Amino acid sequence: MGVKIQFSQSYFWLDSWIMANIIQLATQDFCERFVDFTIDPGRRLYDQMVMAARSGVANNAEGSARFSTSLETEMRLLDVARASFDEVQGDIFNFLLRRKAEVWAIGNPARESIWQIRLDPPNYSNSYLHDAAVHILKQKSKFDKWLENEDPVIVANAILVLLQKENRMLQAQIQKLFDRFKQLGGFAENMTQERIEARKAQATSQGSPLCPICNKPMIRRLQKRGINQGSEFWGCSDFPKCTGILPLNPA
Repeated sequence: MGVKIQFSQSYFWLDSWIMANIIQLATQDFCERFVDFTIDPGRRLYDQMVMAARSGVANNAEGSARFSTSLETEMRLLDVARASFDEVQGDIFNFLLRRKAEVWAIGNPARESIWQIRLDPPNYSNSYLHDAAVHILKQKSKFDKWLENEDPVIVANAILVLLQKENRMLQAQIQKLFDRFKQLGGFAENMTQERIEARKAQATSQGSPLCPICNKPMIRRLQKRGINQGSEFWGCSDFPKCTGILPLNPA
């Protein structure tokens, strides 16, 4: 595969990141309008919901920014983003339970309308920060019929549907990364392979001896343990497939 350091803000093009921003904006607005002192006198619920929504966006961005250097880290952070949005979902769900309000079932017309709405693919210029802001607000406007409704039950249910959509996106994203990791390995594995290939090329150019077993060029290695710990020897460049060795300074 090789190691490639890619543009770290490519997440601006991800549907999951765009949807995460829509959810964050919707959660902030919901808290400002409906999570008041009568149900949250200490403002702790308000803070927790807003911060959980922020965490979902931030971990999505941070994880995706690590794409070229650590698939493992990206998967972990995307999973944190998913857990953060699950926290928001729990708070919204509780908000509806406290009011003994309806939680939309599959088949509910409003729920199905929101579920069927798809995000447009972004088309950014070099001013991608400006364009992303315009794009996110335009995509959010598709859901504003429900998100900006005066009825908190409608807003809460709409956010729940968006959270379910986001969960599906993140699940698919994590699965895709896991499949890629199984096939190609992570950053550490590929860095090791790059180093081995560079050492092979160096060994060939410097006229190193050939392996007595497979006839491939050998490279200098260091004995890491045993009675000869710290001493150098020639080891096959195809290790661990081949275990051929020669003394560095044959008698």
